[in-house]
Amino acid sequence: MAAVAKPAPSFWRGKRVLLTGHTGFKGSWLALWLARLGAEVTGLALAPATEPNLFTLARVADDVYASHECDVRDAQAVAAHMQAARPQIVLHLAAQALVRAGYADPLATYATNVMGTAHVLDALRGQAGVRAVVVVTTDKVYRNREWAYPYREDDPLGGHDPYSASKAAAEIVTASYRDAFLAAQGVAVATARAGNVIGGGDWAADRLLPDAVRAWSAGQPLHIRHPEATRPWQHVIEPLAAYLCLAERLWANPTHAGAYNFGPLPHEAATVGHVVKMASSAYPSSATSYENHSKSPHEAGWLALETAHARQALGVAPRWGLDTAVARTMAWYRAQHGGADARALCLADLEAWEATA
Repeated sequence: MAAVAKPAPSFWRGKRVLLTGHTGFKGSWLALWLARLGAEVTGLALAPATEPNLFTLARVADDVYASHECDVRDAQAVAAHMQAARPQIVLHLAAQALVRAGYADPLATYATNVMGTAHVLDALRGQAGVRAVVVVTTDKVYRNREWAYPYREDDPLGGHDPYSASKAAAEIVTASYRDAFLAAQGVAVATARAGNVIGGGDWAADRLLPDAVRAWSAGQPLHIRHPEATRPWQHVIEPLAAYLCLAERLWANPTHAGAYNFGPLPHEAATVGHVVKMASSAYPSSATSYENHSKSPHEAGWLALETAHARQALGVAPRWGLDTAVARTMAWYRAQHGGADARALCLADLEAWEATA
């Protein structure tokens, strides 16, 4: 098998990076990795949304050049921080990232995911020095037809629920800013549509493995909404590596601008029930019970991504299969619950991933 691309420390060393959402689960992992690569990171985000949270436990603030509490819905604040940071690369992860939270508060979801993205991109108009922008959306941006084919980057966008629709709208906003303003300014802009992410340090509600860890550590059964739902699962390090590699390619060649799917091969998508069985074998658990589907709002039943474009254009593909991703996730939580340092656990996973052929 050909070597899989990975982020290059020689590229990132000394780069000025503005990272939105650096207090979140994925953002905390990415901030740690960027610091490890030698980047100068300015973070913009709300305060951590959960207690506990990875940002605090892994002491992420110690590694970033500057950390600012900033709501991306505040256009003036975003613009001021952007001007002060003078970034060369922007990685936009800040979002309302939960499907069920989107049902509970659709207006806040649209304000954050659509207008927040517009505010970040608008702040780059006329900004000297910036060359590459990666806007992170989701695998759920596609008009889901429940068909047995993986979605490609040129398939129609859509969204039944507010979260999915808001991310599809963010794709359109991003393409508009790229085509109308930023490309002419010499800024290469891409969107990243990543599959379902697992990994240590996530304590968000209504996510499968965090829910499982909470239930099992308390000796309670896990309630699953849709055990037959199929998703493209991947360890958190995989899409983060893809975002970094994408930014490197954008810097070197702006023709790489556009949309990219990141995830496992389509045939490696797995059901919720299958992932739970894998997780329970790696974590002492009580019996799993199932919640009646009628109690839950609509969620897509089958979703897989075609990732050939990322493999061919960027050389990006997962290094860890689902079994490794689940095993390392559950091992992270077991160790952390046993008193291990969250920061050390993340760095150990990053080292292990980088060492994987």
